[in-house]
Amino acid sequence: MTELTCAALPRDALPPGGMDPALQPRLVVTDLDGSLLDHHSYDFSPATPWLARLKQLGVPVIPVTSKTRAELIPLRETLGLTATPFIAENGAVIGLPPGWCHARLDRPGSGRDGVVIKHTGVDIGFIKARLKVWQQRLGVRFTRMGEMNIHQVMALTGLDEARAKAARQREGSEPLIWEDDAAALEAFRVALEGDGLELTQGGRFWHVMGRLSDKGGAVEWLIKRFTALRGSQPLSLGLGDGPNDVTMLETVDQAVVIRGCHELKVEPQNASLYRTSATGPKGWAEGVAHWWGRDNGRLEAEAAVPADKPREASV
Repeated sequence: MTELTCAALPRDALPPGGMDPALQPRLVVTDLDGSLLDHHSYDFSPATPWLARLKQLGVPVIPVTSKTRAELIPLRETLGLTATPFIAENGAVIGLPPGWCHARLDRPGSGRDGVVIKHTGVDIGFIKARLKVWQQRLGVRFTRMGEMNIHQVMALTGLDEARAKAARQREGSEPLIWEDDAAALEAFRVALEGDGLELTQGGRFWHVMGRLSDKGGAVEWLIKRFTALRGSQPLSLGLGDGPNDVTMLETVDQAVVIRGCHELKVEPQNASLYRTSATGPKGWAEGVAHWWGRDNGRLEAEAAVPADKPREASV
């Protein structure tokens, strides 16, 4: 991600190692569908108390999702996360609100919410062209989201028409429904690797994107940006339910695998890993509570801050 150069602070400006975790700044990175949002209804009400508490404490909650930027614009407002960054299309797109921008590195955002957009991967036109080539050469069977009509997207995702249209506005990845066998899938994966592309599995779709554009790489970049702006390394908590969340869950300090509504294996290599018994937003709240609910340090101390004095959840 050469475009995403992040200004680093001098080493002697950062706190020495061994910082008391109770004094360490924190951030949360989270998958949406099947995690913070219910897989079927997209409800997030079971997570609302924790979202409110984290916002009050100034802990950024950062969506890291396969959804598009167009889908996230209204969703960030609904979730109350307009002051925090987002990662869209499984890492291909990073959005930075003003509080996360660097004066020398980021041009002012042109969107209605002032968000600066960083593209970490390859152009969507290149992805579509190579998918067409390999589908013909290998004779494999799949259907791209871009080939589906709105009603097909609605039926597959449960989205209404407006959100289904937003889901098709891809910038750096292309979802597809795989309709062939495992051997064909492996041949397809190898072919894509030769083009610098990778195939990752989500809850409903397979996603094709640039090889360096996964969730883990984008989260790592945001953690470095946070550290550069704040001057200290945050304690990071990640939550997800799918295979495409594995790189994210391996990047953070504490990880939560939310029990999914699927039979897919999710096996991140992280020594600080918790698996929930509940699914969706109930599992999300369970995971946050597991790691931070019994914290005797900063969270418990700051929970006493009056409700009429909220902290801005940004850098």
